[in-house]
Amino acid sequence: MTAPHTGGCRCGAVRFEASVEPHHISYCHCSDCRRASGAPVSAFVGFMTDQIALEGKALKTFESGPVTRSFCGMCGSPIAYADKRLNGHIYFTLGSMDMPAYFKPTLHAHVREQLPFLHMPDDLPRHLRTSVARPDGQRPTGTQS
Repeated sequence: MTAPHTGGCRCGAVRFEASVEPHHISYCHCSDCRRASGAPVSAFVGFMTDQIALEGKALKTFESGPVTRSFCGMCGSPIAYADKRLNGHIYFTLGSMDMPAYFKPTLHAHVREQLPFLHMPDDLPRHLRTSVARPDGQRPTGTQS
């Protein structure tokens, strides 16, 4: 499969399309993503913002520090997040992709916050904190076995 990649919310009021292959596909175990998704772990597909089209009058956002999360104001589906420290990047929730099985995560981020009962037996790299370097000096941390 090749681009374009499409997705949207549960009710169809918000849609997006990416014109290229993603630059990042990962799991996130941080508590902020858990609360935003309502799931024990989240998965994201990252693109550059200038390579996507996002539309829908129902699109709403919530800002918390440098992170802006978008969701559908009609059905409540989480759509994406953007981090001001990662200018030009957007990360869509894997579950909002029309063909989520195409996007296989390549790593785990924030595993020091992983729930103790959640076991994901794969050989993917596991970062204790972030998996994406930020301009403020926060860098990906070493992997954990």
